[in-house]
Amino acid sequence: MDLAEVEATARAAHAGQTDKAGRPYTEHLRAVADGVRLRGGDDEQIAAAWLHDAVEDDQLSHAWLEEAALTRRTKDIVLAVTKRPGEPPEDYANRILATPGALLVKEADLAHNADPARLAVLDDATRTRLTAKYARMRALLGLNAES
Repeated sequence: MDLAEVEATARAAHAGQTDKAGRPYTEHLRAVADGVRLRGGDDEQIAAAWLHDAVEDDQLSHAWLEEAALTRRTKDIVLAVTKRPGEPPEDYANRILATPGALLVKEADLAHNADPARLAVLDDATRTRLTAKYARMRALLGLNAES
């Protein structure tokens, strides 16, 4: 699949889905893909950015991912950034750090998730909870606050 096909697949998989602020979820996917690109990511990482939540959110299955015409590296990055039910954050972070190319995708994801403008529209309790959650993950991944 080329990047246009990956984008179209991700958009279709998340069609009608919204984020916590009620915005179309595909805006988040676009922001993460753009963030990967701006951070010097390659096409495999950009493809993984488009698909980074599709398996986790059950929009696409593990079987679909394994059969998709994607590189093994792209599939591995998607699987690395896919949270597993009940998984400790430390295990999740260690898997990301152990998977070549995954850290950049997660960094772009966290940067968009923690965008102050995006968080500002949430209620105080949600904003506080998510800010702490994202800061903890950044620390586990060894990322500084500016990236």
